Amino acid sequence: MRARLLVKATRCLQALALLALFGAGSATAEDGPGCLDCHSPEPDSPVHAIYDNVHGTLEGGGANACTACHGASEVHDRRGKRAAPDVSFGPRWPADLETRNGACVSCHASGDQLLWTGSAHQQEDMACTDCHTLHRASDPILDDRQATAFCGECHSQVRGELRLPSHHPIAEGELACGDCHNPHGSAGDAALRETSINDNCLGCHQEKRGPFLWEHEPVSEDCSLCHRSHGSVHDRLLVARGPALCQQCHSAAFHPSVPYGGESLGGNSGAYVVGKDCLNCHGQVHGSNHPSGARLTR
Repeated sequence: MRARLLVKATRCLQALALLALFGAGSATAEDGPGCLDCHSPEPDSPVHAIYDNVHGTLEGGGANACTACHGASEVHDRRGKRAAPDVSFGPRWPADLETRNGACVSCHASGDQLLWTGSAHQQEDMACTDCHTLHRASDPILDDRQATAFCGECHSQVRGELRLPSHHPIAEGELACGDCHNPHGSAGDAALRETSINDNCLGCHQEKRGPFLWEHEPVSEDCSLCHRSHGSVHDRLLVARGPALCQQCHSAAFHPSVPYGGESLGGNSGAYVVGKDCLNCHGQVHGSNHPSGARLTR
C-alpha cells in the first residue's frame, strides 16, 4: 500500500513539473494523452529535446505534440511498453514505411517537399527519418556541412569526385548539395532544383547565359557535354583536356583533321600538343558578341 501511494505521489509531482516545463498544453491523463506520464519529464531527457524545436509546439505542445506525429495511440497509452504507438518510427515497433512517411507528408506536402511522391529517394523506399532527426533542438541535416557529409554516405562516387583537383567548393563549405539538388524531388533529372542542367548552372554562372551573337551549340544544349559538375582531373571541371576535348567534335574543320595526340610529337602537329590548347585562340568558347567573333576568338 505504501509503495502504491508513493507511485501516485511521484506521478502527481511529475504532472506538476510537466505543467511548469511545457505549459498548459501538456495535458494530464484525465483530459488528454498521457505520454508525459511515462516519458520522463527531466529537461535533459533526449526525447524532450523536441520541445526546443517547432515540432514540440504542434497542437499546442506538450503531450498533444506527441500524438500529432505518433497518432492518438490509446492502446499504447493504456499498456505502455506492451503495445506500440499508432505510428512508431523505430527502432522498436517501426511502422510500415508508408505510415511513417505519411505522418510527415501530412504537414510537409508543399514547397520543397511538393514532388516527394515519385522522387528518386521515395522510389528507393527511403523514410523521412533516414535523413531527418526530430527529437533534437536542431535537425543536423539542415546544416549544410553536415548534410554534405550525410549525402556522401550513400553517394560515394560523388564524394570522391569532390576531392578531385578541379571541383566545386562543396567540401570547403562554400556550396552545399542542396544548392543544386532538391533531395525531396524535382521536375528535372538528378533531382536538380531547375528543370534543366543548364538552368541550374546558369543560376550562378550568369555570364555564360547569353544571348550571344555567335553561339557555341554545345553550350546552349547541355553544360555537362564539356563539364563534370562535381569534380574532374582536368582544369575547369572539363571532361577531357584541350585540345582532346574540342577534337571530339572539331576533328575535320578548319584545322588538320588528325587529332593532336602523343603520336604526333615531333611532327607538324607537335606544337599543338606541347603546352598548347585550342582555348589559347578560341577564348570565348561559351559565345561571343564581337562582330569578328564568328570563330569564338574575340
